[in-house]
Amino acid sequence: MKILVVGGGGREHTLLWKFAQSPKVKELFVAPGNAGTAGIAIHLGIEPTNISGLIEASQMHGIELVVVGPENPLADGIVNRFGEVGIPIFGPTREAAQIEASKIFAYELMKKYGIPCPPAVSFSDFRAAVDYVKKLPELPVIKADGLAKGKGVTVCDTIPQALETLNLYMNKKIHGSAGERVLVQKRRFGREASVIGFTDSYTVRLMLPACDYKRVFDGNRGANTGGMGSYCPSEFLGSERIEKIQTKILIPVLTAMRREGRPYKGAIYAGLIFPEESPDEPEVLEFNGRLGDPETQVQLPLLKTDLVDIILAVINGTLDQIKIEWSDEACVGVVMASRGYPDSPETGFPISGLDALEKDILVFQSGTKLGQKPGEILTSGGRALTVVATSKDMREARDKVYSKGVSRIKFEGCHYRKDIAELLEAESK
Repeated sequence: MKILVVGGGGREHTLLWKFAQSPKVKELFVAPGNAGTAGIAIHLGIEPTNISGLIEASQMHGIELVVVGPENPLADGIVNRFGEVGIPIFGPTREAAQIEASKIFAYELMKKYGIPCPPAVSFSDFRAAVDYVKKLPELPVIKADGLAKGKGVTVCDTIPQALETLNLYMNKKIHGSAGERVLVQKRRFGREASVIGFTDSYTVRLMLPACDYKRVFDGNRGANTGGMGSYCPSEFLGSERIEKIQTKILIPVLTAMRREGRPYKGAIYAGLIFPEESPDEPEVLEFNGRLGDPETQVQLPLLKTDLVDIILAVINGTLDQIKIEWSDEACVGVVMASRGYPDSPETGFPISGLDALEKDILVFQSGTKLGQKPGEILTSGGRALTVVATSKDMREARDKVYSKGVSRIKFEGCHYRKDIAELLEAESK
């Protein structure tokens, strides 16, 4: 098959790396890709939101399968458009992608169908939101309603911080139109985990549970980011908890989407919290309509089943007929970010050390581009790389990723968390 992966981050690099292992793949394409994907796939030089351009290129190159990585083209209806021209594509339709594209839609859906989540109130009027927050007896989480590149959520430590966040989102519009409406949600304290599954709208096949780190600094301090690292599997999520997540959250939300006339196919991502007051009763913090980043970077290295078979089963509605097998190893990924990330990353610096790594260290590139010199790779975004290692247990995987991977890679202004998977503290955020 000829497969096109849409996107240019670490998740998309990982997808291409995994597809390249399949005997069913003839040729790989990516739009737009990055420096790391240059040796795996043909770069089309088309942005993910240029849907017409992607369709034209796919028809010209005889693309037989399209896999969408990022959320924006999904929200823009890329799956609808490719469906109209008869090219198989993996991901939810525009209508189904609302589960990520609108925090308010997702919350109202959960309330309507009894899916557990922290209580919240939505606002489109700044003054009304301020008046409400001032009267709160407890700390809130402020969420921009729309897509904000993973940065539209502020976990507030004080009420003044919450008020300033409302001002930034609704008045100063730091996230553009995404923050014109907000969701003010009760802040929960407890363990968090990411549960991601493949679904054909009826059947769900879960990936190994992962745990990611959102805060930019060690000890879960600082601003929320798109993710500073992750590990897999999360031992906290045993079979009983997984069963509860399936029966109380994932199956109900798929049923709800079908009843709302928005059947959901693709990857479904549930960001969960197990509140301190009821640690065996998971609640949904967010739904995403695609694979995670950086979770994909630690999940796919442990996948034994051919990813092409899984993707096709989702598209064809035959997921119930496939068995997905996983390695029993552990995997840890550490994001190496640019100085100033997530607010104002400084980029354009050469990356060294990538050619000095051992074969069992994986590097999935995100914010990188090829330089003018032969073989030169430059930083071009906030999250430059995800360095990944697998091993027989979590501690050994963690030691390997830092000592044999991260420590050998250099670029000016490089920043990374040093506590990824340290005593599994990622689960206590």
